[in-house]
Amino acid sequence: MNGSPALKRSLTLRHVILFGIAFMAPITVFTTYGIAIESTHGMIPVAYMIALMVMLFTAYSYGKMVQEFPITGSAYTFVQKGISPSLGFLVGWVILLDYLFSPMISALLFGIFVNAYLPAIPIGVCILSFIVIVTAINIFGIKIAANVNALLVFFQILFIVVFCILCFKGLLEEKGTGELFTSAPFFDPDVKFSNLLAVVPLLCFSFLGFDAITTLSEETKDPKRVMPKAIYGIVLIGGVLFVASTYFAQSIFPNFSAFKDPESAAVEIFMYAGGNFLNAFFLSVTVTAAIASAVASGGSGARILYAMGRENILPNKIFGHLSAKFQTPVYNILIIAVIAMSALFLSIETATSFINFGALFAFTFVNLSVFVHYFIRKKQRSIKGLLLYMLIPLMGAATTALFWTKLDIHSMTLGSIWLLIGFGYLLHLTKMFKQRPPELHFEETEYEM
Repeated sequence: MNGSPALKRSLTLRHVILFGIAFMAPITVFTTYGIAIESTHGMIPVAYMIALMVMLFTAYSYGKMVQEFPITGSAYTFVQKGISPSLGFLVGWVILLDYLFSPMISALLFGIFVNAYLPAIPIGVCILSFIVIVTAINIFGIKIAANVNALLVFFQILFIVVFCILCFKGLLEEKGTGELFTSAPFFDPDVKFSNLLAVVPLLCFSFLGFDAITTLSEETKDPKRVMPKAIYGIVLIGGVLFVASTYFAQSIFPNFSAFKDPESAAVEIFMYAGGNFLNAFFLSVTVTAAIASAVASGGSGARILYAMGRENILPNKIFGHLSAKFQTPVYNILIIAVIAMSALFLSIETATSFINFGALFAFTFVNLSVFVHYFIRKKQRSIKGLLLYMLIPLMGAATTALFWTKLDIHSMTLGSIWLLIGFGYLLHLTKMFKQRPPELHFEETEYEM
């Protein structure tokens, strides 16, 4: 150690899993419920099961790469080290969209909900207050952020458990289908498989969070062991929560065609299953979920910026700076806070378009990095290697690439513009590819334990 500020390893498996679930914000399963159930014609649990299987392919690839490169930077680092520095830069540039705009979406949702509940408070004041709170939590340190998120995640899971219990009670009282166990949400001969596949890209974004935790590799104890377990744990926990909550929602309110407004379908279900109590509980949990998600996404984004700044891909004095007092990338956290203020004038649709493009683009290349690094470079081509390092990652790459091409024109246009800007900066950085972009050396990242 040279006495300079460094990231400190203080996170355990529990902290990392809760951090990822906080990013995922499992309560959002209800915000897309109305649209998803119409698209699946009443088989939304199956659609979530398909989305879970798709995400497990990519989760596998993240797990393999973080074992090899337990360095902050996530997809940026994995593609840089697994395939090429230039491609790694572009993936890192694009995945920034997820982390930079996710706090903005959380801030806007927070403002909308609080303003609707307390109309005397202007929405702008709500947004700015939210950003100040989230920024302060991230600046004070990753351990504090993780502990705050643990508490907020607990309330989300508690709500889902209470909801399922009330639905269970309602079914016993012969509400809804009046049956505790029914095959209808899982099989309907009149529903086409294409209907299920069409909504899978939307549901896949419910699982985002497992990828973000890899940005915490340098702040986690024994990351080679902990990170893969946390990645699989987050995806599986999310899958169980999503399937269980949608099963009970559909069982207690099977006539999905009766919803007055698909976007507020969950509110109708809550009122039917638990009355004003459940509805008020949902509103309060939604507000706290926004804080948890913004803390997780903002903290992850700050660490990707830090990784790029440390390598001098971005100006080191700003992006590679760590606070001596808090051991956090304070400047990056403040930059993300400023971007989050775009919630004062940008729409959720615009921000979501950026996020959709960035996530699937990065997922595709992380899957490919497993194939290139293990199968081609390390020549692990036994029967086991064919399965683990060729078949599984290529299937993951194919599925995420397919869903990427299915994004709407708005997402593709905005994402492509951002990618072109990044490509232009890469040309400048490499002097028209006459030199390699800076690379992170693993031996530089052996930080204090």
